[in-house]
Amino acid sequence: MGLCYFEQRMSIMKVSGKNGTSVRKIINEFEGENMEYEIKTTKAQEFIDITDIVKEAVNKSGVMDGSVIVFVPHTTAGVTINENADPNVVYDILSALNKAFPENNGYRHIEGNSHAHIKASLMGSSCTVLIENGRLKLGTWQGIYFCEFDGPRIRNIYIKIIKGL
Repeated sequence: MGLCYFEQRMSIMKVSGKNGTSVRKIINEFEGENMEYEIKTTKAQEFIDITDIVKEAVNKSGVMDGSVIVFVPHTTAGVTINENADPNVVYDILSALNKAFPENNGYRHIEGNSHAHIKASLMGSSCTVLIENGRLKLGTWQGIYFCEFDGPRIRNIYIKIIKGL
């Protein structure tokens, strides 16, 4: 396990992270339960488990029941929920996407990253998870993944927590 760094006002807080991914919290205001994180990807294509980041945001918000929306504002990256117990699942997903949408396939987009746009569109730019009793209502094997398809880059993740009625 590597370390993730969250910037919290004027101090830096270290928390356990997955795969040594660098994550920095760049806004720490719970005004409307909005949070913004900056994530530095290290590979051209990778899935980064951000479940712990979302759990921490929910814990800090104090919301016991409601929902959390994770949004990725990029056209060559996305977010998805899938199995986080076996890393081969992520490998298999990336493998299948690369077979279906190879990097060089005669695409017309001048930047040469159409495969990344297609993969990001299939994954989606947001996901919603219920919050029940202060915890994410995920299945036993489910995790939330940031999906990079055109890295390495510095990306943003927005988290919005909505208190239930």
